[in-house]
Amino acid sequence: MDIAIEIGRRAGVAIDNSLLYRKLQENDRRKDEFLAMLGHELRNPLAPISAAAQLLSNHPAPVQVQRASAVIARQVAHMTGLVDDLLDVSRVTRGDVVIDREVIDLRTVIHCAIEQVRPLIKSKSQHLHVTLGETELAIEGDHKRLVQVMANLLNNAAKFTHPGGDIHVHSAYSSGMIRISVRDNGIGMPSELLSQAFDLFVQGDTTVDRSLGGLGLGLALVKHLIGLHGGTVAADSDGPDHGSAFTIDIPCALGTAADDMPAPAVTGPGRDPGSKRVLLVDDNVDAAVMLSMVLEADGYQVELAHHPFDALDQLANGAFDVVLLDIGLPELDGREVARRIRADAGGAGPLIIGVSGYGQESDLHSALAAGMDAYLIKPVDPSKLLNLLNTGAPRAARDGYAQQHE
Repeated sequence: MDIAIEIGRRAGVAIDNSLLYRKLQENDRRKDEFLAMLGHELRNPLAPISAAAQLLSNHPAPVQVQRASAVIARQVAHMTGLVDDLLDVSRVTRGDVVIDREVIDLRTVIHCAIEQVRPLIKSKSQHLHVTLGETELAIEGDHKRLVQVMANLLNNAAKFTHPGGDIHVHSAYSSGMIRISVRDNGIGMPSELLSQAFDLFVQGDTTVDRSLGGLGLGLALVKHLIGLHGGTVAADSDGPDHGSAFTIDIPCALGTAADDMPAPAVTGPGRDPGSKRVLLVDDNVDAAVMLSMVLEADGYQVELAHHPFDALDQLANGAFDVVLLDIGLPELDGREVARRIRADAGGAGPLIIGVSGYGQESDLHSALAAGMDAYLIKPVDPSKLLNLLNTGAPRAARDGYAQQHE
């Protein structure tokens, strides 16, 4: 606090010591509450995962294996979502979030978000009313990020609406803007919370349905992502037990006809993996073994290497179609291993897929610059990995590497 006061004094700005102190206290209280909630939310999924792992180690029946596997998959997906939210907040506070722009139809975005939230809505027997009309809602924006925005708003509505309640999604067009509203008849918000609804580390009554999880970061991310699209978002409520409404206004992509909308990507037929040899390089033995079992179950021939120099030796002594390469390896990181693979093959060589817990844009670019063809963030989604292996990754990174080293 003394540093802030001294900076203000030198700048000739009058500082109200008591006001500054109260703000610091409030920020400190929010931080403590958030850290306590984070610990709670991260511990929650660990209990069923631990129980499922214990069950699997005791020679369970096939039906128990199936149920335990489903529990682990659900809880890992939940933990991944929590970590993704934390990473997104980190990017937001640093101004590192970058959106990809293409002409998309907001109706498609909304339907994708509904599919994500539908299990929660169904579990609470809630009624979802969607009124979008048949007119194209064309905007220029990032499909993935806008799905994230709508899913956050819908999840928020479902979480704080009682079982059997109603959620309404409505669209309207006016003066070059598209307006999307998400309204519910849930617990509502008091005026003091309404004014801070989009601030970081702000939550309402944390005793309400905490079993549903979440870190209270969703609305802050919504505001920032919509701002990056040139839009605005507002919250409204008539008070506790009178529901809430969130309204997004976003610029329309003028002059865009339905025929100009990009066609959905068509995935080519998968290739027979039986002839594909995969070298999986990861110093985490358990992670490598489990991922190799996933690949082998899909027909791939997998060899493991837990040290970068062992991996290079195996590559020198045998032909592999794919190298699944952890970035954080001892002595020689994955990027340097990729460079050596490309150098030994004259810029060609196997398909190289980098795997890392780091998910910043700079991490992706450095991996591609090292000659990798694709980059996946841990925990790796097996379906995404298998789709990548079956359809092949774009070779732009490899081509760029070859051009740089000719």
